[in-house]
Amino acid sequence: MFAKSRAAMPTPETALRGRSTPILPASAEHYLFSRPLHGPYPNGLEVAIFGLGCFWGAERLFWQLGDGIWITAVGYAGGFTENPTYEEVCSGHSGHTEVVVVVYDPKVLPYERLLKTFWEAHDPTQGFRQGNDVGTQYRSAIYTTTPGQLGAARASEQAYAKAIAAKGYGPITTEIKSAGPVYLAEDYHQQYLAKVPHGYCGLAGTGVTCPSPNA
Repeated sequence: MFAKSRAAMPTPETALRGRSTPILPASAEHYLFSRPLHGPYPNGLEVAIFGLGCFWGAERLFWQLGDGIWITAVGYAGGFTENPTYEEVCSGHSGHTEVVVVVYDPKVLPYERLLKTFWEAHDPTQGFRQGNDVGTQYRSAIYTTTPGQLGAARASEQAYAKAIAAKGYGPITTEIKSAGPVYLAEDYHQQYLAKVPHGYCGLAGTGVTCPSPNA
């Protein structure tokens, strides 16, 4: 029963109810940058949200981009349960996927650079899994926070779909849509691979370069 629940999305009616209290304290700060994870963020910054498998290694990819990154954080998005716990997300009964929240300066680091990092770091054709990590919480997703992001994400998907099809990969299964509620995960998950440098990272890309959408 547990395996089946992780392989199919719940409905709003069957999802766990959750709770009104956030899982991550409002005072939480980025382990490396010493900035508030919940904000407020400086004017001019944008928020990008990506799901590409286990969020430990995924978050590290984005904080390593350097200039233009304000904070990164991990959380849960795309589901139905309010303020879910990690265990609830892993059960498959909340409907969420593990995501990285990237707060960045688009004048320094274009959104297209974040998209390139996203596509090349995982296999977006695997449905509810990434490699040996199986479940709805590992599905590929881009949740956008501006109309410009949504247009850029869809254009990049079309470009990358052509590139990986040429290498024998199947259709992209990435979920792309405007962002709904995003719930930041428990403190021990935040910047996990900075705290545990030799911890688990299950990311594995296709080896296919993401071209410019206009290429």
